Formats: sequence, C-alpha cells, structure tokens
Amino acid sequence: MRPIERGLLAAVAVATATAGVTRYVHGVSSVLAFVVATIALAGLAWIVSFATEQLGERTGPAVTGFLQSTVGNLPEFFVVLFALNAGQLVVAQTAILGSILSNALLVLGLVIVAGANRERDGVMRFSARLPNDTATLLLISTLIIILIALTTGSHDPASHHSRTISIVGAVAILVVYGLWLMQYLRSDAQPAMRVDRPRLSIATSLILLTVTGTAAAFVSDWFVHALEPAIQALHISQAFAGLVIVAIAGNAVENVVGIQLAARDKTDYALSVILNSPLQIALVLAHDLRIFQQR
Repeated sequence: MRPIERGLLAAVAVATATAGVTRYVHGVSSVLAFVVATIALAGLAWIVSFATEQLGERTGPAVTGFLQSTVGNLPEFFVVLFALNAGQLVVAQTAILGSILSNALLVLGLVIVAGANRERDGVMRFSARLPNDTATLLLISTLIIILIALTTGSHDPASHHSRTISIVGAVAILVVYGLWLMQYLRSDAQPAMRVDRPRLSIATSLILLTVTGTAAAFVSDWFVHALEPAIQALHISQAFAGLVIVAIAGNAVENVVGIQLAARDKTDYALSVILNSPLQIALVLAHDLRIFQQR
C-alpha cells in the first residue's frame, strides 16, 4: 500500500470517529455534525472503491465494475434506509433520483469526454452491450414505476391492489436483472486485469470491505440524524439535500474512479462502474421505496 493511501485511510478513520463524537456530544453545532458526517461518508465510499478495485484486479472489467458499483452503493443504501425510518421521504426519493441522474447523465458524459480526449480522432470506443442492456433494463424499470403510478392515480378498483402489483413488479424485475447479470458476468472474456499489480491481498481487501460496510451503516445513521437540523440551519430544502448533497456524498468517489479509468483507456471498465450503479438503484432501491410508500 502506498504512503498516500495509508494517509487517506487514517484520515477517514479520524473523520469517522469525529462524526461519532459530534453525534453523541451535546452542544455541537448541527451544521458541523452534518459536514463531518458527509466527509466521513465520502471517505468510506473511497475505501470501498479502493478495496473493491484491488480485489477486482484479479478479474475482468465486468466483474470488477459490478462489484465496485454494488459495494459502492452501500453508503447510499444506508442513507436512504435511515431517511425512510426517520420519516424523511422527500430526502430518500430525491437521493435516488439524484443518484440516477448524476450517474446516467452527468458522469457518463464526463467519462465519454475523458475517454475521447485520449484518442487521436476524439472518439471513445467501447463495447456496446452494456450501454444497450442498461438502457433496456432502465426502460423496463421506468415502465413498471409509471404503471404503478397510473394505477394509484386512477382510483379505479385496481388501485386497491397497487402494493401487490408493486411487489410482483419488483420480483419480476429482479429476476430479469439476475438472469441478465449471470450472462453479463460470464461474457467477461478477460481472465484477469494485470495492468496494475494488486497492492492488497484478498484477505485485506475483504476485511476492509467488511469494516467499511459496518462503519457506513453507523455514519449513515449519524448523517441522517444531523440532516434535518442542518437543513433548517442552512435554510435549504429536503429536495435539494437529497438531490444534490446526498447524491454527491454517496457517489463522488465512485464517479471520480470512473472518469480516471476512462482517462487511462479502460473504457469498458469505466462504463461498467458508472452504468451498473444507476441500474441497481433503479431496479432495487426505487422499487423498494415504492413498496415502502404504500404501507
């Protein structure tokens, strides 16, 4: 492990401990507690990204990108979960929407720009399968969400069964995603990514992921606890907090990794990291949120 990486790990540990102190010590400014929790959450996201990348150096871009997106979504998943438990439905809704929009539009555009700048003819080249499949699955997910919304809004006899329809739709879309995922991971023809030799052992990477995932659950709780007082103190709306602040804190490191990969000519790996994230959020979190609303 490089010295700068050790320093960043230590800094994240300090930020996480400080976030815990600001959560339980009385008299601490709500804005300060919120800022520290945000920094700790972004730092934990970096550790997840780093450990997953090291673990994925032994696999191809499809497997690595999927792992990085899946584990990288943990902080955001915990934030949405605790926000729902705290009754902050607007924050949860806008956080999901902001994450999908930032990954599928803004960051994807930056990845294409970074990848194109590396090429002499200014054209970024990549395998078309993942973007095509992602667009199809997102359209299916959107169709089911719109169908449930129309059913609920029409107030016809079917609207009384909207929760059942939501559950059936969620199960169906997860089955489709699971079948697609198996084929996608099997299609990864590259046996290993040996461009950079892994700096962490498999055991160390797994330990980091386990510890970071546990810490992310606690920090997300502290983040949501400080969110409402900070919103009132800063005079910002819950929609802005979820759409911008939560989305950036949960995805900033993952997005930077994707842009760096594109700039290093790992375009398929970059697209796998960027596109798997909004796909999982749309297929899993969005449908679970819809079911939660109908309780």
